[in-house]
Amino acid sequence: MSKNQFYAMLWRMKHIYRWGLMRNLRQENLCEHSFDTAVIAHALCMIKNRRFGGHIDANRVAVAAMFHDCSEIITGDLPTPVKYYNPEISTAYKSLEAVAASRLISYLPEDLRPDYEQAFGADGEESARIIKAADKLSALIKCIEEEKMGNNEFRDAAKSLRDALSGYHMPEVSCFMEEFLPSFSMSLDEQSDTGDD
Repeated sequence: MSKNQFYAMLWRMKHIYRWGLMRNLRQENLCEHSFDTAVIAHALCMIKNRRFGGHIDANRVAVAAMFHDCSEIITGDLPTPVKYYNPEISTAYKSLEAVAASRLISYLPEDLRPDYEQAFGADGEESARIIKAADKLSALIKCIEEEKMGNNEFRDAAKSLRDALSGYHMPEVSCFMEEFLPSFSMSLDEQSDTGDD
């Protein structure tokens, strides 16, 4: 088998569906979640840098966020209640994710592997926290969208995510939630309204 199937494997992210235990009115795949998480992580970095004296490389964090769930191409998406059921399962799954990520990287020519090894990992604790927060914000936006369509199945998940995000005590997250999150509950007409009469 060719060792150059890395990119073809990445294209399979669109076939991995999230929220497997929930009744979804619109399915969300891993590809779109990864894009959403990267956009949000980039935004959190920009807010942190501009408003709270941060000095974090927003582009580098966005790339790491884009690849943060790539191992699920191999492992599939394990629902959160299962993934964190107990410490043993959580530890075993983290180990499985690391093996899956290494396997994906092995599908690259050797000269490209170091760049992707770096891209697959957050650059330090601060970057990892931002990516984790962006991941949760992406999940919260999914909940908001489902609730907006009348699906109450996501109400408890939304509350849990809001509580978790509040517990992060990250000013850039609070800022995003206060300034940008409300517009996700709006209709297209409301979002498009410029306020001009």
